[in-house]
Amino acid sequence: MRAVRVAEYGGPEVLVPMDVPDPVPGDGEVVVRAEAVDTIYVETQIRRGDWGEAFGITPPYVPGGAAAGTVVSVGPGVDPSWIGRRVLAGAGTRGAYAELVLTGVDRLVPVPEGLGSREAAALAHDGVTGIGIMEGIAIKPGERVLILGAAGGMGTLLVQLAHSAGAQVVGAARGAEKLAMVKRLGADAVVDYTEGGWTERVREACGGLPVDVLLDGVGGELGGHGFALVADGGRVSAHGAPSGGFAELDEASARRRGIALRGIADVQFDAPEIVRLAAKALTEAAAGRLRPVISREFPLSQAADAHRAIEARSVPGKALLIP
Repeated sequence: MRAVRVAEYGGPEVLVPMDVPDPVPGDGEVVVRAEAVDTIYVETQIRRGDWGEAFGITPPYVPGGAAAGTVVSVGPGVDPSWIGRRVLAGAGTRGAYAELVLTGVDRLVPVPEGLGSREAAALAHDGVTGIGIMEGIAIKPGERVLILGAAGGMGTLLVQLAHSAGAQVVGAARGAEKLAMVKRLGADAVVDYTEGGWTERVREACGGLPVDVLLDGVGGELGGHGFALVADGGRVSAHGAPSGGFAELDEASARRRGIALRGIADVQFDAPEIVRLAAKALTEAAAGRLRPVISREFPLSQAADAHRAIEARSVPGKALLIP
């Protein structure tokens, strides 16, 4: 089969398509013929070597953590009725940048009727994390919610979920095209956080009031500025770090002000919880209540181009690889 392999940490050019042996499922495993492969920003950080060791990934390796397609073989102890079923090989799968993906049966999520493999793959990570964040934050109708990174794969889902919860949503992103998309998804107001004075525009959008909830998918200095907009007694999810690191928040100040802080550790789930959250995301999408934004599709052989586009911030929503 064809797969994309990383022989050493480096730029996008280290993503090299090549022929590798077909995977053979062991006990409790299945092989999925991939129709769409998810990509997320953290994979570019792992590839560069920034976060490889933190995730236990060292070269040589095949990137990718989720794919949607059809089960073609099963290992010992796996019900053979899985063969031929459309599934999502969910988050936690390894080596998904490939035509055939090996995963545990405990990470399989059936894809509902009416939902395409592309949409299922696009929800594999961001749908799980987004719904996990929403369950933990518990947004109430009428609350003011600021979403940083609102045009990203997960940000676009959070905008929809917060809007559906009845919140007043302010989406922050960069560039007119992305801001227009965020507005179409249900944001009540949008701001460009690359422009000076953006925090003042958030306050204006909220009628001069602080925000009740900050959903920070960006991190770094922008996350710190967003934290300053949160009301006493508010809630913060600091789950994103595409800026190079998570926001450094003043935990002592948060305690004094009664602000509940949640971070990336709060959205690290075991396999049963990943399957539950993924199934919920797929069900919502199949029912038309949640729409992943897929703006770019790349052939598997062009994984390097996909990484370049992701790092250049030129992909609103999601980019997928198509074997």
